Amino acid sequence: MDSHRQLLQNLLYPGGTMTKDPYQRLQIVLNPDGTMTRLKTPETPPTSDPSPGIPVLSKDIPINQSNNTWVRLFLPREAFDNSPTKLPLVLYYHGGGFILFSAASSPFHDFCVNMATELRVIIASIEYRLAPEHRLPAAYDDAVEALHWIKTAQDDWLRKYADFSTCFIMGSSAGGSISYYAGLRAAAEVDHLEPLKIRGLILHQPFFGGIQRAGSELTHINDTILPPCVTDVMWELSLPIGVDRDHEYCNPTVGGGSMLLEKIKVLGWRIFVSGCDGDPLFDRQVELVKMLEQKGVHVSGHFGVGDFHGVEFTDPSKAKAWFRVVKDFIASC
Repeated sequence: MDSHRQLLQNLLYPGGTMTKDPYQRLQIVLNPDGTMTRLKTPETPPTSDPSPGIPVLSKDIPINQSNNTWVRLFLPREAFDNSPTKLPLVLYYHGGGFILFSAASSPFHDFCVNMATELRVIIASIEYRLAPEHRLPAAYDDAVEALHWIKTAQDDWLRKYADFSTCFIMGSSAGGSISYYAGLRAAAEVDHLEPLKIRGLILHQPFFGGIQRAGSELTHINDTILPPCVTDVMWELSLPIGVDRDHEYCNPTVGGGSMLLEKIKVLGWRIFVSGCDGDPLFDRQVELVKMLEQKGVHVSGHFGVGDFHGVEFTDPSKAKAWFRVVKDFIASC
């Protein structure tokens, strides 16, 4: 477990320092013009060449060139070769606290390759705009725009192999937050998303917050993966200027989402929330599940013991076990 934690630390904090300064820790510099300088992280190019031995094919397609948003599609090789039936479609949003990484970042590319293999799904991993250059709700807007783009996309892989009647919105960490808010908006626009039919939301260790420190944040105040001092900076850089962390973009228990949750309930969508008690975000995730239960939404909470935020990105055995649970969830929808 320690070696897997160290791998994730090296990914998040490539400078190798555990300084208390979150800006130094993340290797980011906020510039006077409001932009941010980031340390370049490893990226993986797509592989669309159907050569033998490649289990999952991938390619990039532009969505909105003015916003530089695009999608990386992942197609299991078996579907390309001889699948007699279409596969479920998963829209995926990467993590990074709204300020870091890309759909091309190697950990998220590899995660999607493994997920496409294990779940037998087609994945559309969305490149959304990052803060602080594009503060929320830019990422939420991009997430919903991707849904509308996919429904009319003239792409061979989507048209031939994706089952538009079995669609899931999914994200990890900040991508889990994006998935939640994109799901709320998709419920409001459901009549305009045909032929896409959303069956559920999959929130993988979703990133939420609030003004008051949660118990798990206090317990893990010195966490080496995602300490509260780092999440404070992420929210500071991503929320609209002038609002606090009890804004609805950050805290799902406040704001005007009740009517949209009622819509999700009526539509029969299911929501899957996963996390673990070693994550400072744990209490936020449990609180979300309780709120959804109170609203009558069909929600499944899957919480592990002793793990840390992002464990599935560095521990293959944990990832495989998590994929099995998600596969069962998809089959139940």
